[in-house]
Amino acid sequence: MLVLYHHPMSAASRFVRLVLAEYDDTAEFVEEQVWQRREEFLALNPAATLPVLVDADHPPLVGGVTICEFLDETRGVLKRERRLLPENPYERAEARRIANWALDKFENEVTRYLVQERVYKRQMTAEQGGGSPDSKAIRAARANIKFHMKYFSWLAATRSWLAGDMLTYADLAAAASLSVLDYLGEVPWEEDAALKDWYARIKSRPSFRPLLGDKVRGLAPASHYVDLDF
Repeated sequence: MLVLYHHPMSAASRFVRLVLAEYDDTAEFVEEQVWQRREEFLALNPAATLPVLVDADHPPLVGGVTICEFLDETRGVLKRERRLLPENPYERAEARRIANWALDKFENEVTRYLVQERVYKRQMTAEQGGGSPDSKAIRAARANIKFHMKYFSWLAATRSWLAGDMLTYADLAAAASLSVLDYLGEVPWEEDAALKDWYARIKSRPSFRPLLGDKVRGLAPASHYVDLDF
């Protein structure tokens, strides 16, 4: 059985969980607090990053994009019209580009700062880097999100799905990233109607239900987080 080391506030981890669910696959989920630097986890991934997927006696797979490429090659190719990467190579490249935007550029300019300051620091000891949130980092992330929201909203308004005419990794990666911030109440949905409508479609999918049940110790989700009509 697959084992996924993840954290509920890790966007890349959520991306993998969505893909697994869309492909009707299951895994044992192990919540990992990487700042604890457990020896058993470091043996799997010395970089101490999430997510990590372990498949029996095979080498661990590290990183959301790497894992989901593996899942496409081992599960997606069997799904025909439900495959989450298009058959056309140019359309496939566009889906990968947007997925990388969500899990790389958006992560490095917005998500990781808000999660680090508002979530992880609450769970870390002082020796691990915990403590009071850095208000400057939070303000910068909140300023940066506006640019990304406008871009995602433009994609949602001009295409059926973010990368084109079908649901792809682009949609699941972006939704995974936004869902983390939505838990924290950090997404200004009122400014982007097209993006809100797109997110509502993703949020209503069966694959998304487990994410709506996520809880972070000591931090309740925003009041609208679980609402499908928000």
